[in-house]
Amino acid sequence: MARKPSSTPNRGFKVADQIQRDLAELIARELKDPRVGMVTLQAVEVTPDYAHAKVFFSVLTGNPEETTEGLNQAAGFLRNGLFKRLHIHTVPTLHFVFDRTTERAADMNALIAKAVSSRAKDD
Repeated sequence: MARKPSSTPNRGFKVADQIQRDLAELIARELKDPRVGMVTLQAVEVTPDYAHAKVFFSVLTGNPEETTEGLNQAAGFLRNGLFKRLHIHTVPTLHFVFDRTTERAADMNALIAKAVSSRAKDD
């Protein structure tokens, strides 16, 4: 049986984007957990039924494991805040995941710089 096309194209992306904006504001202004420091939300992935959302974040300062634990413990509070802001039938359960993309990018840049400098020495 074929799926019925969504009435609004890319609605999942729009909902994920709105969740990211609202969560960033909620974390910065209303979350008082000392384990959660300066957090940057990188992306939000929402399941098609809006039941779950993976929130990818990076940390400027602090321990990523402690921050992950603090955010996951505050997920219910943040979900309640989203419920008050979003006007959708189902507000997803939040799952926070530390995003190591920036660390990997820095490592790749260091490797590229090392390869370029060793190649320049060879020439």
